[in-house]
Amino acid sequence: VQLQASGGGLVPPGDSLRLSCALSGVNLDYYAIAWFRQATGKEREFVAGIKWTNSNPFYLDSVKGRFTISRDNAKSTLYLQMNSLQPEDTAVYYCAAGLGIIHSNLRIPSSYDNWGQGTQVTVSS
Repeated sequence: VQLQASGGGLVPPGDSLRLSCALSGVNLDYYAIAWFRQATGKEREFVAGIKWTNSNPFYLDSVKGRFTISRDNAKSTLYLQMNSLQPEDTAVYYCAAGLGIIHSNLRIPSSYDNWGQGTQVTVSS
């Protein structure tokens, strides 16, 4: 699986960004796809995820109501719409894909064996 993330940038607090992740190279029907982020000096953390054939997303508590994960099956593209961005959202954002991940492991980075290159999101005035 190849993943290509894009859409990061520098925005002021309260603004919005939409990240995209183009996926290719495999049938995604049995994959879980997720966004993680890693701030400088911190561990990589789960942000949002969705199973390719299941419409029920799951989120980090601190982004619920602000971030929305979605996918376009026809384009094999994953999105993360981020609204009301705050300085604590500043990080490198990564998309990841994993095959056959059980539900209890969906938020664990090591469950995913395919990663995009990351896109920087900076929220600052």
